[in-house]
Amino acid sequence: MSKLKNIIKQLSTEDYNSIYSSLAESSAEKSAHLLRFMREKQLSDTKIMEELEVNSNAYYTLRSRLNQKIEEYLLHQMESPRTTLLKKVATITDVIFTKKKAISLATLKKLEKELLDYDLSNELTVVYKTLKKIQVNSPEQFNYSQLYNRHIAYMLAVDKAEDLLSEYFKKYGNYMLTYDETEKLGLTLLKKEVENVANLYQSHRLYVYQSCLTIFHRLYMEPSLDDATNEDQDSIESIFLKVENIFNTYNLDSIYYHLKIVFDFLKLEYYLRINQQRKADKFFDEINEDAPVFVMNYNLYTFSPQFLLTKLERYLKLDTSQLLYEENKVLFEDFEIDKNNTAQYVIYVTYRAVSCYYADKYDESAKWINNLLNDLSLKKIPHILLELKLFLALQYAIKKEDDLFNQLINSIQRQIRILGKQDCTHILLFTKVLKISINEVKKSKPNKVQNYLNKINKESFTKVSPIRFLKFDEDFINRLT
Repeated sequence: MSKLKNIIKQLSTEDYNSIYSSLAESSAEKSAHLLRFMREKQLSDTKIMEELEVNSNAYYTLRSRLNQKIEEYLLHQMESPRTTLLKKVATITDVIFTKKKAISLATLKKLEKELLDYDLSNELTVVYKTLKKIQVNSPEQFNYSQLYNRHIAYMLAVDKAEDLLSEYFKKYGNYMLTYDETEKLGLTLLKKEVENVANLYQSHRLYVYQSCLTIFHRLYMEPSLDDATNEDQDSIESIFLKVENIFNTYNLDSIYYHLKIVFDFLKLEYYLRINQQRKADKFFDEINEDAPVFVMNYNLYTFSPQFLLTKLERYLKLDTSQLLYEENKVLFEDFEIDKNNTAQYVIYVTYRAVSCYYADKYDESAKWINNLLNDLSLKKIPHILLELKLFLALQYAIKKEDDLFNQLINSIQRQIRILGKQDCTHILLFTKVLKISINEVKKSKPNKVQNYLNKINKESFTKVSPIRFLKFDEDFINRLT
């Protein structure tokens, strides 16, 4: 069952009726009908499309918009008590100047308890600062001074953890493009620094932030997932369970509400690593519906562009890569890429260009690569640059655009000579495949291409290379020859 159907079936009757009425009153009848079909009837997606009289693209758009409406409603419901609490903090000064001391103290202590429940460290410092002031003539003043100092330090620790988290995933993006050992060492040092900050306090928030990094690091930066190799660390499964318990306990926390998708992504990657495909499928479906928002807005808490590479691998494995192009037109209709985030931009363009290739949209695929090359200078990551140019040359070869192809191949070969052939074996072999394909001599062309492809299969391309997502099968040879 999809994420959307799950959410709709779990809505309370009051919430369901409220959302349905809102949609009906705003002239979104088809969205209202879709909500009703998913809630009240056991219909397949195909049957629902027939009932609504829409095609697959329109249905996908309806689902996306309905999902957004429901999430906005639930978020509003969740934030209402939190917003009320923040408003109370804003009125502390009025309470102090207008109420008797006993009432002020009772109000502040009640507010303290509520803020502790929400783990709102910034607002707690305001409460403790006020309490130590109005208790200036009481022995309690020292206690509140200590609490104030401790929460100032805790607030700075949370800020520090968030900064380290975003710095880690920025550095991971750089490492993914360069495989630089200094960057790799920096990732390990950042992981240790986050652990040190988290160990300063018994804090569920710091534990969640640490878990975002710890699980990702163990999935991508450590050679083995064997938890038995280190008896001092929790298993990944147990970390997932602890985080889930925290989310359930603090279910009104808006940050945790949004971070659920981060841990869904980590579960997807984890279950793929241990070959539990059925569990991985469940989390893939849940993330895919929110893929544009996840890729665009969650890179401070994980390396969210990785999902696009995982998605390419999944569709290739299922032999459904030809479906990506039409799906992307709906999913990424309003997507805005951050061109200052080089790793994210390169991965996104790789994803879109490969999707176009499998839909036989070679001109559009070439356009994606050309736009990237015009927008960014990739001289500091020469291997990525060459692999992108190779994929571009492939589009020209298939389209038989000889002039553009020869110009690009000459540029690639000059760069290979500068870098050294020993470091570019896979690139050199692929250029030979392309040159054979563009050659007018047709004799034994498929056999020659196949021979070189057999050699290329023994080599490895970078993780973000579009060449890595080509299937060197009979279809590929036919496209070229």
